[in-house]
Amino acid sequence: RLSKEIGPLNGVIGIGTSTDPYQYAEKRFELTRQCLEVISHKGMSVNIMTKSDLFLRDSDLLSGMRHAIGVTITHIDDAVSKRTEPGAPLPSVRLSAMKDAVDNGLAVYGLIGPIMSTVKGSEESIVEAVISTGVTAVCLDRLNMRPLLGERLQRMGISTSDDSVNRMRSLFVAAGLDVADAFGEGWHEQLLSRA
Repeated sequence: RLSKEIGPLNGVIGIGTSTDPYQYAEKRFELTRQCLEVISHKGMSVNIMTKSDLFLRDSDLLSGMRHAIGVTITHIDDAVSKRTEPGAPLPSVRLSAMKDAVDNGLAVYGLIGPIMSTVKGSEESIVEAVISTGVTAVCLDRLNMRPLLGERLQRMGISTSDDSVNRMRSLFVAAGLDVADAFGEGWHEQLLSRA
């Protein structure tokens, strides 16, 4: 079905823009891997966004195609992550996967966000942890307080933090990393141009 739908299309296929393509079921069913095989066969580019380290399994496919892999980091404190991202792989696992991917020549970037008030006071340590993986680009994702999510986060005492966004942007730029705004105009191409 995917092969028919992307037939004559060109451009970048975003995988994981609304649902993580490397959920636990992917380990068994390999649907994302099968999609990557189709996309690779068609000669198309892919930008994957995930909170999982399972993307490393598909290194063989990804290394043969134009790609960018954004690994989401919302915080580097595993306890904070357990509260704000229940069920997701811990940040320590994601950071390790990012380093392994960079070491193996994959085009990986840090997808920092959504940037919430929970990062206040931790901006420098988050930036240092991401830089230590060897990535050369990051996307900053401001928290979008959609109605139901906003209500849940407000009950948890969590809000947006423009100060943290600006602080991290400054720190990443000062360290020489390329910084883009997640989901901004042309951000896919900006990241893929580094692949």
